[in-house]
Amino acid sequence: MPRLEFADGFSLHFEVYGPDIGTADVSPVLLAHGAGGNGLVWWQNISAFSDRYPVITFDHRAFGRSPDIQDGPGRIAFGGDVRALLKHVGAKDVHFVGQSMGGRTAFGLFSREPSMIRSLIYAGTNGGCVDDEYRSLKSQYETDGTLSGSLLQRAMAPDFKTKDPEMYFLYRQLRGLNPPRPKDFLAPTKRMINYKGSTAQRLSQSGIPILWICGEMDRVVHPELIKISHRLTPGSRYIEVPEAGHSAYFETPQLWNSLVRDFVDQVEASNLAG
Repeated sequence: MPRLEFADGFSLHFEVYGPDIGTADVSPVLLAHGAGGNGLVWWQNISAFSDRYPVITFDHRAFGRSPDIQDGPGRIAFGGDVRALLKHVGAKDVHFVGQSMGGRTAFGLFSREPSMIRSLIYAGTNGGCVDDEYRSLKSQYETDGTLSGSLLQRAMAPDFKTKDPEMYFLYRQLRGLNPPRPKDFLAPTKRMINYKGSTAQRLSQSGIPILWICGEMDRVVHPELIKISHRLTPGSRYIEVPEAGHSAYFETPQLWNSLVRDFVDQVEASNLAG
């Protein structure tokens, strides 16, 4: 079981699939899971990329098989953890797929080492790319009940549980493999509670190809909110996956895989052309 050992005693679990990173002529695809999952949730997606691309999955700190150390840094270390992982496996840069919470990790890496990101695929996340219009609409959705319910209740489209009960059960089982975490593990730090900044300018000026992809029935980060993030990053792309909720990669994997693979292939093709 591949692990990256840190000096403070933390141990990060990861997996690498497909071609050898050192000899592949394309950048690897890194799949960063959300708060409801761990590295195992990508089982329907890995093979859609690994025929051509090295694929890296991992368990975030305090998730899956990467329990945090006592009084560890928690989520603020996500970006640094991934940077260390990529250097460990010899990846110069990656197509970074950040699902929900994984979008925080993507920007954490970007803020530390932007050259390590070949493209950004923000899946069901705003990536910190917000403005006053975004904040106002989000507040409206929270007030009128559009985004009401527990994270587990909102993780899928409203009808997914009845439409595909076996897969819903499997999702819950995979989620249940995560170790216990403090309830406020993902809560904003005191410094961030009243933060009014945005990643929009830095993302726009970076020149990194960006895809915003979300389910049309996402009740965690509503599609109308993601559309604002898209507008704040001129030149980025926006795709809405029909009949899917917040976990489109899990609910409608074949379509989601095809859409993301097409984007990654196009980025690689443009790189070769250049």
